[in-house]
Amino acid sequence: MALNCMKVSRIVSQNAFRWIAVSTQRNQSTVSKKEQLVITEVNKKTGFATLSFNRPSALNSFTLELLQDFSKALDEVENQKYKGMILTSTSSNAFTAGLDIKELINPDPIRLKELRAVYLDCSLKLYNSLFPTAALINGHAIGGGCFLAMACEYRVMLPNFKIGLNETQLGIACPEVAILATKNIISSRDSEMALTLGTIFETDKALDIGLVDEIAKDKADAMAKCESFMLKFKGVPALARGITKQLFRKKIVDLMTENKERDVENFVNYVLDPISQQNLKAFLDGSKKK
Repeated sequence: MALNCMKVSRIVSQNAFRWIAVSTQRNQSTVSKKEQLVITEVNKKTGFATLSFNRPSALNSFTLELLQDFSKALDEVENQKYKGMILTSTSSNAFTAGLDIKELINPDPIRLKELRAVYLDCSLKLYNSLFPTAALINGHAIGGGCFLAMACEYRVMLPNFKIGLNETQLGIACPEVAILATKNIISSRDSEMALTLGTIFETDKALDIGLVDEIAKDKADAMAKCESFMLKFKGVPALARGITKQLFRKKIVDLMTENKERDVENFVNYVLDPISQQNLKAFLDGSKKK
């Protein structure tokens, strides 16, 4: 059974004095692109920003530090009023594998709580952004990576990769927000089957069910397709377009906002549960063998 709220609070309190948060306040002028966890590049001609996850050796899986950098990058896109954003990665085979499983095995509860909270903040910022968004999926997009791709307005994927929400395969119930977001893209029946099974789709199948909008032959072609999508809004007043998008997404955004604390609590409960820990360790061992 999942730990109750009082037990989680006690564990968090006990660990509060032994966990030191890792600061991500970096001077970007002194950090090379190779060292940055999220790289921001701007096409001055189009005004579009490209945000690239840059942890290729770990399949761009999310650590707390990467998510903190991603959150800041999203704020920059909003504050600088770029005309659109393309989300991709520097890896040749991974868009992002979602949360780093190593962050979830025998975790520090304080860090685990912060990890989930920052991930939810990033998801909300992306899902509710005023600017147009497109996901250039140039590798596998699993779990939280798939959700961030779904949070974008358009998805272009390269061939022979995989995408999907596999939470149930890890022994973690799929959050209601992810269920609604999936149903907003593919049919209700396909959503139920995919999420209860934790199905991971190949690129072609993802296109068939509508999880992705286009398939590109390579990254350059995918970039062109993403830009083409966002250029469609060139003659549309940006604020009117953005607010209309937010109204379409209001129900899911409200759910994200209202349920954040409960979501974090439930997530911590699930991850700290001994059975969940066994499932996560088995999944990690299986991944290593593959």
